[in-house]
Amino acid sequence: MATLPSASSPGAARVAPPPFTSAGISNTLGRTPRLDQLKAQVRKPGEASFFFYDAHFKNEAVKVLPGEYYCDTEDLLVMTTLGSCIAACLWDRQARVGGMNHFMLPDGAGDSGRYGSYAMELLINEMMKRGASRLTMEAKVFGGGAVISGMNSINVGERNTQFVLDFLSTERIPVVSKDVMDIYPRKVCYLPASGKAMVKRLAPTNAEALVAQDRAAAQKAAPANTGGGSIDLF
Repeated sequence: MATLPSASSPGAARVAPPPFTSAGISNTLGRTPRLDQLKAQVRKPGEASFFFYDAHFKNEAVKVLPGEYYCDTEDLLVMTTLGSCIAACLWDRQARVGGMNHFMLPDGAGDSGRYGSYAMELLINEMMKRGASRLTMEAKVFGGGAVISGMNSINVGERNTQFVLDFLSTERIPVVSKDVMDIYPRKVCYLPASGKAMVKRLAPTNAEALVAQDRAAAQKAAPANTGGGSIDLF
């Protein structure tokens, strides 16, 4: 927001900026009534809860962290950043409900959203509670990048990618678009009511946090014993 000019005459009273802009957003806190409502709601275990106002898209948003998921029937901006992890964005074209998860490894011990085998079932079940059906779901898949040099023997990103594609094939949920593997970290934005997804490939040299995240995932991963939709770039 542009700053107000100084008063032209000495001693003239300064006019304080209004607490809210015309869009209803607090100048100092980036708050909206909708954002306050989202933050006040009680969330389920594993459900994303980091809500904020995204100034670039001028929309309320939620960040899905590793091991979390989020689904909705409104076009709240659902965002995440990926290295070797996978985000599956599911959408029911009839119920108009969508959701995203963020898992780190294909499988593991215990019920945790960090593992794809649990994360996929959790997201599907939560969407079905909102009226979705497996028969009318479709998927967009992101991530699985090899962002850590020298760790190709473990192939965490490749294993994650193969897992999610196999899972969706088994469940007969069509993958209408994907942006996976390669060496790039990715930032993904998803609108669950419309099913629209946007992806931005990030510079591999600016991924320190993702590298640390992926190293943690790699330490938990053991090498294997044996060898129609659209995506917008922004």
